[in-house]
Amino acid sequence: MKTDKELAAIIDNLLDDFYNRRIKKLSELKLSNTLKRKNPYLFKAIGTQDAAEIVESLLSAYMSSSDEGIFGDAFFEPLAKGISGYKTSPSEGVDIADEQQTSYTAIAVKSGTNVFNASSKKKQNENFQTLQRRVAKLKIRFEAIVGYCYGRKKSTGKSQYSFEELAGQEFWTRITGDENFYLKIIRLMKRKPQEHKMVYQEEWDKAKNRFTLEFTSVFCKSDGSIDWDKLAEFNSGKKKS
Repeated sequence: MKTDKELAAIIDNLLDDFYNRRIKKLSELKLSNTLKRKNPYLFKAIGTQDAAEIVESLLSAYMSSSDEGIFGDAFFEPLAKGISGYKTSPSEGVDIADEQQTSYTAIAVKSGTNVFNASSKKKQNENFQTLQRRVAKLKIRFEAIVGYCYGRKKSTGKSQYSFEELAGQEFWTRITGDENFYLKIIRLMKRKPQEHKMVYQEEWDKAKNRFTLEFTSVFCKSDGSIDWDKLAEFNSGKKKS
């Protein structure tokens, strides 16, 4: 088990990677890509008249969604690998595995508890079953777990699926043996996020200014009002051949 000092160093490095990816995402973001994903009719319906307000909403919605995926890839998954001592799984859809003389535990690491729909949950089950067939020749007990790094999940046992679901404290306890590990993660972040926040804010402001300039030049009339027809056509109009 890692000491708190070792764990703090791991968390520092993972936060560095998380922020580097966030900043890269912001710097490469295009207004056209975000506008295609938002509802122009809703902006009009709620009375939005300010181009900067639309831009702020676009950026906030996009980065909020993007951050969840980036954090899972850059922080949660490598943290679970780094502190559990489990090896990287050789199977699709399974992240880490613990192979002992009498057992084989396969774990798919997920961020929060709302990642599955019926189709993706079935696919996850199939991934575990594929690995189980490969492990069967070892003649040892096979255990499959979907681990959610935050949130709560009522224990499912195995029910119609071949895996167990563990969330938040239960998941981290399972792979570390420490019931308070889920609290250590947030405590050991300390002031690292504040150290990154200023640089990230600068990149955010640049993206907002860049988007606002482009939006007003393309989707605003000469008097400064929003050209809703042009915005709706860009977002929902039939592609021109």
